[in-house]
Amino acid sequence: MTHEFKNIFKEYRIAKSANIKCVLATVVDLDGSSYRRPGVRMLIREDDVMIGAVSGGCVEKEVLFQAQSVFQNGTSKLMTYDGRYRLGCEGILYLLLEPFAPNNDCLYAFDQVIENRQSFELRTAYEKTYGELSGYGTFIKLNDKNFSLNQNTTAQKSALHFSQTMNPCQRLLLIGGEHDAVQLAHFGLSMGWEVSVAVTPKEDKSLEDFPGIDSLLNFEPEDFPVETVDANTAVLLMTHSYVKDLKYLLTLKDCKPTYLGVLGPARRREKLLSELMELDMDIDLDFVEGIHGPAGLNIGAETPQEIAISILAEILTVIRKTEPMMLKDKLKEIHH
Repeated sequence: MTHEFKNIFKEYRIAKSANIKCVLATVVDLDGSSYRRPGVRMLIREDDVMIGAVSGGCVEKEVLFQAQSVFQNGTSKLMTYDGRYRLGCEGILYLLLEPFAPNNDCLYAFDQVIENRQSFELRTAYEKTYGELSGYGTFIKLNDKNFSLNQNTTAQKSALHFSQTMNPCQRLLLIGGEHDAVQLAHFGLSMGWEVSVAVTPKEDKSLEDFPGIDSLLNFEPEDFPVETVDANTAVLLMTHSYVKDLKYLLTLKDCKPTYLGVLGPARRREKLLSELMELDMDIDLDFVEGIHGPAGLNIGAETPQEIAISILAEILTVIRKTEPMMLKDKLKEIHH
């Protein structure tokens, strides 16, 4: 959800420049089940523009209505939404609505944390009682320094608190610049991930070839900046060149991405891994065994778009440590 919160800050800057007040809505508690879980947030502007969502679309109008009093008096409030008779989720949502006006120091610190791909913490005080909650709100911890999201927020030691740690945005690194990389980049961006594409100088590619991506890395395989690969980076080798894939694997062998996949049939993967271990007898076997190839889940994908979905679905199962299955066959709750 880091990418959603990142977008809230981005949209707040736009609203601030136009002198438009903002309110932040946070799902702080839940009785029963819901489309989304506590920790999801949305921004409401005084001109009724809403950024983000806290449900599948059924709660947002009520949030907009309830936010009007916060715009008028600048006081936080707790609202509830009972979906047991209106939704299929059969749960009661508790949302804290608070004025959203982080100061310039907070905005700068947030930018630094996002740019440096660091984690940050959020802590929201609330009571499970409908009505105004003066002084209640959210503190954000950036580089060991706490900031309030509006000047009226004070510490509420005896209140309930919803706390969460937000990790760096999920990054998708596509190594290869062919048409299928364009499709994967598109779907990755639509999921809110930061997407980078790595190509070699001879491929003569530019940012315009991959609309919307965050960066284009133009290096020979042996010169690739491995420091850009962290524990929140999913890497997919898709150069369509056996030699290039092997060179990239040698360069990446000391990295620990959250996922590393390779396109191509199983026999190609086995050949790659065999040659990789011959070239480096001391390579970490955990690195070798962690390579997913052929990349993707078996969902019957045929088109480039469907293949992209199958690959991203596998990445999600690895990141979330889940086993893919039909939800109708899941005996426990979805978010158990």
